[in-house]
Amino acid sequence: MGNMSDIYDYEYFDHDADVGIVGRGSSLESAFESAAKAMFAVMLDLEAVKPEKEVVFEFEEEDPELALFTWLNKLLVLAREYDLALGKFHLVRQGNKWIGKAWGQPWSTDLERGTEVKGATFTMLSVEQENGVWQARCVVDV
Repeated sequence: MGNMSDIYDYEYFDHDADVGIVGRGSSLESAFESAAKAMFAVMLDLEAVKPEKEVVFEFEEEDPELALFTWLNKLLVLAREYDLALGKFHLVRQGNKWIGKAWGQPWSTDLERGTEVKGATFTMLSVEQENGVWQARCVVDV
């Protein structure tokens, strides 16, 4: 059957002045990776981002919804801290421990879409599985 995350990937929904993101995948982790892609695709042309630099981080969180919130916001903090345009993401869960990796290149204006994501919010935050597909959803503040 192959990797289902390629089929579903991500989408958007309208939410006032903010943007709702949905990441889908065949596993919880792949849905989180798709949500990260959706969030960074609001700001960047992901197709143009080269995976030149890697960032790695860990966090602990038992609750999947809080883990999604933490994952997305940590990625934004790291992107700002290292001035990186991130375009590729990988997440591994070991119990309550999450190990995240992201790849990108130095931020440049020619990659920008003109919208800045300030952070992931608790608004409409949900992580659920339906018919074998995981869905990770939240509203991001733009």
